[in-house]
Amino acid sequence: MELIVGAERLLLLPERAAYLPDRHTLLVADAHIGKAQSFRRLGVPVPGGTTAAALLRLSAALQRTAAKQVVFLGDLLHSAHAQAPATWAAVANWREQHAAVQFTLVRGNHDLHAGDPPPQWRVHCVAGPLVLGQLALSHHPDPLPGHYVLAGHVHPAAWVGSGRRPGGGLRLPCFHFGPQVGVLPAFGEFTGMHVMKCTPGDRVVVVADDALRLLPAAPSRPLPGQPP
Repeated sequence: MELIVGAERLLLLPERAAYLPDRHTLLVADAHIGKAQSFRRLGVPVPGGTTAAALLRLSAALQRTAAKQVVFLGDLLHSAHAQAPATWAAVANWREQHAAVQFTLVRGNHDLHAGDPPPQWRVHCVAGPLVLGQLALSHHPDPLPGHYVLAGHVHPAAWVGSGRRPGGGLRLPCFHFGPQVGVLPAFGEFTGMHVMKCTPGDRVVVVADDALRLLPAAPSRPLPGQPP
């Protein structure tokens, strides 16, 4: 699905990523690599395989777009507890398979605690925002005068169906584009979601498996769980 944001063409992908075709740049927010491992180290029983699943989807997005650059919009790593040898080796091996692609990380709040990725991953790290023409690539969805911001951080979601009725709706990850800021869905497999408040004029595209769906304009009724 193609949109125009900040005078740039932006292709939304079912892999929960976005692509700037005129810049050959793939955008990925909130991968949170090693989050499941971090939880297991803290004694929380969560399923494994989340890093491998994320790498498979990232490979699919790279193959779909033939991107020359990937920009991670923060929170590439989840925490210092994510530093498991098996996880590090798996990502390093995957990185070798995509050696020609340039990787850049706009540091997020989790990255500040986890530290930068290991040198073997060959990821250029910046504080951000990273300005590309009229776009500003950031982790936090804060407006920047003179630019349209693309960010992550909040793991946006939207209700589809009769969400106010118990059992009568689905909460799905989404791309959310307001007048000044667009927020990408979390790329990671084990991240949680936050239902965004919509205002008239916002564009919301939900991700349902391998399909994208543009939702109707913002409703006048409150979102589920909000007072009327």
